[in-house]
Amino acid sequence: MLLQLFSRMIQLIFVLLMLSIATFLLMKMAPGDPVLTILKASEGAVSQLDQEQVREQLGLNLPLIQQYGLWLWSVLQLDLGRSLVNNRAVWDLMMDRLPATINLTAGAVIVLLLVSVPLGVVAAKYKGKWPDHLSRLFALIGASIPSFWLGLLLVYAFAFKLNWLPTMGSGDIRHLILPSITLGFVMAPEYIRLLRSGILDALSQEYVRAARARGIAEWRILAKHALRAALLPVMTIFGMSLSGLLAGSVVTETLFAWPGLGSMVMEAIIQRNYPVIQGYVLLTGVFVVTANILVDLSYRLLDPRIRAKRGRGV
Repeated sequence: MLLQLFSRMIQLIFVLLMLSIATFLLMKMAPGDPVLTILKASEGAVSQLDQEQVREQLGLNLPLIQQYGLWLWSVLQLDLGRSLVNNRAVWDLMMDRLPATINLTAGAVIVLLLVSVPLGVVAAKYKGKWPDHLSRLFALIGASIPSFWLGLLLVYAFAFKLNWLPTMGSGDIRHLILPSITLGFVMAPEYIRLLRSGILDALSQEYVRAARARGIAEWRILAKHALRAALLPVMTIFGMSLSGLLAGSVVTETLFAWPGLGSMVMEAIIQRNYPVIQGYVLLTGVFVVTANILVDLSYRLLDPRIRAKRGRGV
């Protein structure tokens, strides 16, 4: 296990290095001039001398490889630079926005579990019957609805027509309901299909038939054996989804004016605030790779066969 963890940490470092290079180069090739963003002016509003002075202060007049080296050295010291708009440290900006994204992620995961687990289990339990058909229809409709369109429908129904919930911003738990439903509902169809197919596959295994022959209750077989086996592929997808949610859902946060990482990076893109975008991409990479490591480690807890194989050195 320690060897696996060490190998994953090496992969994490390599992925983040490649991601930092790609991000840095893309920001350099992106249209717009960060110097003009700082000066808050168009090209004709300030003198060329002013632009050159700011460019020299930022080190933008240095060769590209030297700029990357200086930036990478700062990143290794957890210094992601400063925002070009308000001169605040990028790390502080992200840490200010991260709690809101964590709250939204938790709400979306709760909605996801409440929707996908019951429907996936019911669909597998009553294969070929009306609960199965209804669950599959729900998954098909959910997979066909874009998140922004669902969010607009929810705003129209529950905020505009019924006036039950606020439309945007953060505050009490009522502000969290609509964006959480939007994110959780859009993610649910994939998990419903995975759970259904995984449970059906587990129910066809010999150990399940042996459990039935011993007279074990059907609900215990379903919960203890079939559902547990079906969670292995679900955990892989869940790790990727969770890391994406923690990095910020740009569309949903922008739609509901939720003050998380997603809306932060959208503002940074509009303002050509390159240090904030670079910091966001690196943080996203950390979340994705870390989530994949945790998923791999969780396999040992969900499937005893994996522990046995690795214990024998297989």
